[in-house]
Amino acid sequence: MKMNFGGVEENVITREEFPLKKAQEVLKNETVAVLGYGVQGPGQALNMKDNGIHVIVGQRKGSKSWDKAVADGWVEGETLFEIEEAAQKGSIIMYLLSDAGQKAFWPKLKPHLTKGKTLYFSHGFAITYSDQTGVIPPDDIDVVMVAPKGSGLTVRRNFLDGSGINSSYAVYQDVTGRAEKIAQALGIAVGSGYLFETTFEKEVYSDLTGERGILVGALEGLFEAQYNELRKHGNTPSEAFNETVEELTQSLIRLVGEKGMDWMLANISTTAQRGALDWKDKFRDATAPVFEELYTSVESGEEARRTLEKNSDPNYREELEKELDELRNMEMWQAGAKVRELRPENQKK
Repeated sequence: MKMNFGGVEENVITREEFPLKKAQEVLKNETVAVLGYGVQGPGQALNMKDNGIHVIVGQRKGSKSWDKAVADGWVEGETLFEIEEAAQKGSIIMYLLSDAGQKAFWPKLKPHLTKGKTLYFSHGFAITYSDQTGVIPPDDIDVVMVAPKGSGLTVRRNFLDGSGINSSYAVYQDVTGRAEKIAQALGIAVGSGYLFETTFEKEVYSDLTGERGILVGALEGLFEAQYNELRKHGNTPSEAFNETVEELTQSLIRLVGEKGMDWMLANISTTAQRGALDWKDKFRDATAPVFEELYTSVESGEEARRTLEKNSDPNYREELEKELDELRNMEMWQAGAKVRELRPENQKK
């Protein structure tokens, strides 16, 4: 259906107009091969399986992800195979390896992309930055994308509680004339609450900007700045953490998610309202140049280059652990661990 968002018309697919029964009908003769069982693979594969879709999983045998797949109920030789064998068997190939993994495995995948198959992505990275990844699909297959707007864990959790998670979808290449219907059916089958149309390029530009920006990078940076300022002026770790992180995650952000920022502001103290309205523009104007720089870096391919370079380094995992340990051992997050222990649900009865 066409929906109006602030004067802009968008194409949105809801469960009401594209029910699961319709998705099952579209996919009834397909074998969906999920390649990769790391971040998005488990949630999407299990949701499709629970929704009655014929799913198999491809993963490197002997890896931790292979063991996880076995623990989740996938059976070797029946529904669990080495990646290339799964790709050969699948009529729809869901390419859910990491971005660096997609680049590395592409030469081995190409022989299995035979005429009439569908290649599915959950991120526009490999296609948009094909000059760096080498991922250029053959011209006789369909190429589609469904990109859940959340982590793989959330994809599964939201499915299990019945809420679903919003996803974008796109068609890059339509050879059979069925690509859009297949994309929409897969979007419903993996548990999307609703689907909104995009392109591979727009998805990756918004996704990389969001991850580096407000969703993760900017959020952590703001946490650190405020926490450090409070500590500098004598607030205890517990108080600084509560005022910086705990109140946001346990109270305010839930109100924002429920009905929006305007509703949250209408339901907090008048002192907090006044302060927020007086200071929001200062934060917006101070960070606008950073977001402009960030978007330019994404659009130019610099972020993709740095990501692929880092993730392809044989010492990357070791270096990553050092970076994560540094974050984990910060006083703020050590205080956070203690604060979470004190939540009523975590205290021993």
